[in-house]
Amino acid sequence: MTETSKKKATIYDLSVLSGSSPSTVSAVLNGSWRKRRIKEATAQLIQKLAEERGYTANMQARGLRSSRSGLVGLLLPVYDNRYFSAMAQNFEAQVRTRGQCPVVVSACRDPEEERRVVETLISYSIDELFIVGATDPDGVHEICEKAGLRHVNIDLPGTKAPSVISDNYEGARQLTQAIIERAQRDGVVGPDDIYLFGGRDDHASRERIRGFRDMKRSMLGGDDRDDCIRSTGYSPGMTARAFEAFYEDHGKLPRVFFVNSSINLEGLMRFLAHHPQETLTDTVVGCYDYDPFGSFLPFPVFMIRQDSEAMIAKGFAILEADNRPAVTYLVPPTLVPPRTALTGPLDALKDIE
Repeated sequence: MTETSKKKATIYDLSVLSGSSPSTVSAVLNGSWRKRRIKEATAQLIQKLAEERGYTANMQARGLRSSRSGLVGLLLPVYDNRYFSAMAQNFEAQVRTRGQCPVVVSACRDPEEERRVVETLISYSIDELFIVGATDPDGVHEICEKAGLRHVNIDLPGTKAPSVISDNYEGARQLTQAIIERAQRDGVVGPDDIYLFGGRDDHASRERIRGFRDMKRSMLGGDDRDDCIRSTGYSPGMTARAFEAFYEDHGKLPRVFFVNSSINLEGLMRFLAHHPQETLTDTVVGCYDYDPFGSFLPFPVFMIRQDSEAMIAKGFAILEADNRPAVTYLVPPTLVPPRTALTGPLDALKDIE
C-alpha cells in the first residue's frame, strides 16, 4: 500500500468517487441529506465510500465553520436497566445516522447532579440534549434555555419544554386487564386480590396507578383501597422489603399484582431468593417494563415494552422543527404476553467469526 493510499479521504475525494457535489457529500455526512431531498441510494453510496476510505470528520473544524460541534447529549437517570440501556442504544444509532457523535451520561436520579452534568455538557458545546427521566426537567430546562441549547424531555415530562413519553395510562390499563383476565381463568378474582408494588411520586407512576385503578374498578368493582398501592420508589431493596412485609402480614403474596418497573421486579426476585417457589403458586404478575428473562419465570409474567426507538425518533423530529411548543407527545407501548422474547437493539450487533 502506498503512502497516498493510506491517507484518509476528504469530502472532495468522496465527491470525485461518488460523482456528487461536495455540498451533497457534506449533507450526507452531517445527516442533513433528507432535508435536502437527496436520494437515499446516493446517501448510501457516499456513506459506504466514506467507511471504506476511512473518512473522519474534523469535528473541531466543523464547529468553527458552522458554530455546531456535532455532539448530541443524552442524559439518563441510570444505566442498569434494560429500558434505559435500550434507549441509549437507539439514541446512539440514530445520532450516528445523522453524522453526529453521541454523548451519553447518567445523573443517578439526583436533581443537583442533573444540573451539574448539563452544565458540563454545555461547556463541551453540544448541539442538542435529550433529557431522559429527569427528576427536575424544568430545572434542567432553565439551564438549557440560558445557554440557547435545543432540548427535549423523554420518558418523564416537563412543563417548559416539549416532552415525549410512553402512554403510561393506557399501557397500565392494558397490563391490568391482561393479568386480571389471566387470573380469572383459574377462578374468581376480587378487588382485594390485586395489588400494585413499586414506583414513586412522578408522572409515570401516577399515570400507571391511575390506569391500574380505573381498569381494576371497571373489571372487578368493589372498594379500591389505598393500601392496595405499595409505593417503594425505584429501588430493588425497598421493593423486596415491601414484599416481605406483605408476606409477614398475610402469610402469602397477592394472587395478582402489578409491578411498576423492571427494577421493582428485581426486588421481587430478591424476595423469592429467600422463599420457596410455592410462594407464588397460582400467582399472575404484570410488569410495566420489558425484560426477556422476566418473561420466562416459572409463573406467568405479562410485561409492557416501551417504544424507546419511537420516542428518540420523535425527539429528533421535534428538535428539527422551527416551532417547539412545550407540549407532551404520547407514544403507545406494547403488551408482551408470557413466554415471549422480542428482538431489540442488541440484535443489530455484528457477530465476530
